[in-house]
Amino acid sequence: MKIDVLTLFPEMFNSLNYSIIGRAIDSSLISINYINIRDFSQDKHNRVDDYPYGGGPGMVMKPGPIYRALESVKTKDSRVVYLTPKGKVFNQSIANELSSEQHLVLLCGHYEGIDNRIIEHYIDDEISIGDYVLTGGEIASMVVIDSVARLIPGVLGKDESYIDESHYNGLLEYPQYTRPRIFNGSEVPDVLISGNHKKIDEWRKKQSLKVTYLNRIDLLNMKSFSEEEKKLLNEIKNELEVEK
Repeated sequence: MKIDVLTLFPEMFNSLNYSIIGRAIDSSLISINYINIRDFSQDKHNRVDDYPYGGGPGMVMKPGPIYRALESVKTKDSRVVYLTPKGKVFNQSIANELSSEQHLVLLCGHYEGIDNRIIEHYIDDEISIGDYVLTGGEIASMVVIDSVARLIPGVLGKDESYIDESHYNGLLEYPQYTRPRIFNGSEVPDVLISGNHKKIDEWRKKQSLKVTYLNRIDLLNMKSFSEEEKKLLNEIKNELEVEK
């Protein structure tokens, strides 16, 4: 996958050169390029913003530099995403969808946003990473890159461990444990060291449902349940009632 990021602050993305994403770049599994929108300004001072028509606080990014930056990288295979608080909220389903694209162009807004004519005519998707406001789209863009890139085959290695992680199947991930078996008097659940993989799978399914029920019941309201999951969920509800 090729990713082009249009930004006013390319240096903010240095953190992506490390860990899993950095190794994926080094292995040519993904390619990430950073395009400085200021380089496409035709102003002698390299200005990319101006006062909003109609008045009001702050500055708005001008359409010209953004358009020229977009045209420098866009192809027929490109999907152009604008990171903005006004977009649809990013989730695992959207990450899965974007991971199948050949070329992503991520546009990072700044100040009071960008001229709306760019949104109307040149943007395919508007995405927000949550119901809050950041100073710019760079951090949001890094979130999208990280969550999408790790879904590219080979990025996480042979086991593709994202399959069991939170949100991938509509539920939150079950609790994880490692050595030592006893830590500060707290023991690892016996089932996990039993060697009985069927029992371990059953435990993990139930714990995944329980964590989701306790922490993100809204996810359960959107999920289709198998008969097994319905049975486990009823057991969880009964157990929690007894604990009260």
